[in-house]
Amino acid sequence: MINMNFRDLEIQKFPNNTSLEEISKNYSKYFNYPILIGQLDNDIVELSELVGRSHKVEFFDRSSSLGNSVYGTTLQFLVILGAKRAFGDDTEVLIEHSIDKGFYCEIIKENFKKEDIKELENKMKNIVKENIQIDKLSVSRLDAIKYFENKNQLDKVKVLKYISNTYINLYKVDDTYDYFYGKLASTTGVIDDFKLTYIKNNGFVVSYPSVYNPECTLDYVHHEMLFEKFLDYTKWGRKIKISNGADLNEVVSKGNYNELIQIAETYYNSQLSKIADEIEENKDIRIVLISGPSSSGKTTSSKKLSIQLKSRGINTYPISIDDYFFDREKTPKDKNGKLDTESLNAVDVTLFNKHLTKLLNGETVELPEYNFVAGKREYNGRRVKLEKKDIIVIEGLHGLNDELTLSIDRKQKFKIYISPLTQLNIDNHNRIHTSDTRKLRRIVRDNRNRGHNASQTLAKWKEIREGEEKYIFPYQDEADVIINSALVYEIGVLKTYVEPLLFNVSENDPMYPEAIRLINLLRNFLPIPSEDVPKDSLLREFIGRSCFE
Repeated sequence: MINMNFRDLEIQKFPNNTSLEEISKNYSKYFNYPILIGQLDNDIVELSELVGRSHKVEFFDRSSSLGNSVYGTTLQFLVILGAKRAFGDDTEVLIEHSIDKGFYCEIIKENFKKEDIKELENKMKNIVKENIQIDKLSVSRLDAIKYFENKNQLDKVKVLKYISNTYINLYKVDDTYDYFYGKLASTTGVIDDFKLTYIKNNGFVVSYPSVYNPECTLDYVHHEMLFEKFLDYTKWGRKIKISNGADLNEVVSKGNYNELIQIAETYYNSQLSKIADEIEENKDIRIVLISGPSSSGKTTSSKKLSIQLKSRGINTYPISIDDYFFDREKTPKDKNGKLDTESLNAVDVTLFNKHLTKLLNGETVELPEYNFVAGKREYNGRRVKLEKKDIIVIEGLHGLNDELTLSIDRKQKFKIYISPLTQLNIDNHNRIHTSDTRKLRRIVRDNRNRGHNASQTLAKWKEIREGEEKYIFPYQDEADVIINSALVYEIGVLKTYVEPLLFNVSENDPMYPEAIRLINLLRNFLPIPSEDVPKDSLLREFIGRSCFE
C-alpha cells in the first residue's frame, strides 16, 4: 500500500501501481473544475502515471496556471482531431499564436468558409462527449521521425532531428499520433468549454477559460491592429523561410545565424523608422507615450526611436513616470496590504500633468527624481525647457491610459504599444506563448541586473501578469501603432543564458515544475552565440553589453 498526503489535509491509502487518475477521484471534491494534471512531491506528472510509492500529492485544474497550460495544449490536440473528422485525415492545421485568451489557427483547405467552423466545433464537441482516452507513448526519436516522414509532417521531422533525447513522448487518440512539448490531460472529456470564432480566409480563434476567468469561455474580442501585426510578422517569417523552430535550427546548424541576426534587426529597426516618419509628418505631436507588458523592450525601443527622431532634426526629452510616484507613506495598498506601486493612484497625476502643460507652453520646469531607497520624491536642480519642436518621450506602465495625461490634447499625443508578438513556433502544432518569450528575457535580465535567481523571477511572474491584465492589456486598443519587439533568432541566444539558471532551480523549489517546462521548451532549439548580436539590439537590454547602458 502507498500513502498519499494531500496538502497536509488528508492522507489516504491506495494499492501499489494505482493510476494518478484513480487517486485524483478521491480529491475532486476540493476542486471546482476537472483535475487535469498532478504533482508527486515536486514532479509534475500526467494522470496516467502509475504510483508505486508514498508521495505528497497535489492536483491542478484549469484555474491554476499549470492546469490552464495543460488545458490549452490538450485543446490544440482537440482542434487537430476535430479537423480530421470534419474535413478528412489529410487536413493540415496550423496553430499560429496566442490571441485574446485563446489561440489563432489556420486550416489548409480550399474553399474554407465561415460555415465550416460550426462543423469543426461540433466534431470537437463530439470528441469531448466520447471522453476518449489520450494515450502517451514513449518511442525512440528515430521511430518518431520515420512515422512523421510517412505522414509528410516534415515540420516535426525537422524539429525531432535536432532534439538530443533518445526517446520522446507521443500522444495518441484513435489512430492519430502527435508530438507536444507540453503535457496533456488524460481524456478528451475534461476539455469541456471552448468557442471557435471565424476571422477571415482560413483563420479562426479558439477561445477557452483563462486563469483570470476560469468559470467560462468569454466571447472573443478582436483587436484588429494587434491581430494584423501578428499576421504581418507571420507573413514576413514565411518570406525569409523561418516559419518555425525547425527552420531556425536549420539555419543555425549551417552556421548562417549571423545573417539571420542582421535580417531580424533590420526588420525591427524598420518599424521604428516608419514610426519616426509618421511622427515627423504630424506637426501636432509633442508627446510620445510608450507602454507594453514586462520585458517587451520598452527602454531600448524608446531610446532607439529617440535616435531615429534626432536623425530627422527632432530633439527628444525622456520623462519617467516613476519620478512622479507619491512618497511611500502616501502610496496606496493592494488587497493584501502591500504597497501597490503599479496602480495609477501611486502616481501624482496632477503634478505630472501640470509639468507637462508647462513644458509644452515653453516654460522652465524643475523635474523631480524619485529616491527609491528613501521612498521620497526629491528635487535636485534638474531644470528643463523645451524648444518649440522638441518632443517628450514617456515610457512606462500607464502610457496608454488617457488618465495619465488627461490635461493634454489627444492630437498632441502619439501612443505606442510594444510587445514581443512571437510568430516563431516549434512546429505547426506547438506554439510558443508570447508570455514565455518575455519570461525568458526577464529571468536573464533579473539575474544580471538585480542578482535574482530564476526561482525568484518565476515566483513573481503571477503578480506581474495580474498587473498587466489590470493596467496594460485593457488599453492596448488606445495605441496609434504597435511595435513587435520579437526577434526571430532570440530564443537561441537566450537559451545559452537562461538554461543554466533554470537548471539551478532545486527539485524542492515550488518553481521547479515551471523551470522544467521552460527547459523542455528550450530543448527544441539549438543555441546561438551572442557575439554577433549588435550592441544596439533590443536583446542587449536583457543579455547585457548594450550601448545604451
